[in-house]
Amino acid sequence: MSGTSDPRRILVINGHPDPEPDHFVAALADAYAAGAADAHQVDRLDIARLDFPIMRSPEAWQHETPPPDIAAAQAQILAAGHIALFYPLWLGDVPALLKGFLEQVLRPGFSHAQNARGFRKPLLAGRSALVVVSMGMPALAYKVYYRAHSLKSLERNILKFCGIGPVETLVIGRVDDAGVRQAWLERVRHLGETTP
Repeated sequence: MSGTSDPRRILVINGHPDPEPDHFVAALADAYAAGAADAHQVDRLDIARLDFPIMRSPEAWQHETPPPDIAAAQAQILAAGHIALFYPLWLGDVPALLKGFLEQVLRPGFSHAQNARGFRKPLLAGRSALVVVSMGMPALAYKVYYRAHSLKSLERNILKFCGIGPVETLVIGRVDDAGVRQAWLERVRHLGETTP
């Protein structure tokens, strides 16, 4: 059971760009959702199943109407009190499709506002997040040698920029090892069960 008596609405985002369901990232998202579902309302969002273009100009980002799938995703984010984002590390960063999704969904007026003096106001405060990134290299190598640069950027420059916090992060390495996978699936399900 959850560590809290008050149910929350949780949005689980599978950030893998391939819609096939047999990826480890999808299994992690499933495990977390299953664990959280006993005590919370869980919604699911699979980036690979959405239809949206790549953002190509500041004008589009600031002024164009979001595509229907993006507008629906924005509604899910607004309804959530907690967001759990899962993705694989590709070329040292989030996959391009996930980055494209974040650019589409986190538009001015939705994620943040700016007054005439140029001061920013985050609009998504009151939501916490869990970010889980999987990779083939050992997690320690990513954290120490690469300093988890892309994960820190996602946390600081995107999520916290919009007011989302606190943000908990989890790095899962050596995912080609079946034993490692099974152990992490169990741990992530427990994280879902104990989501505060």
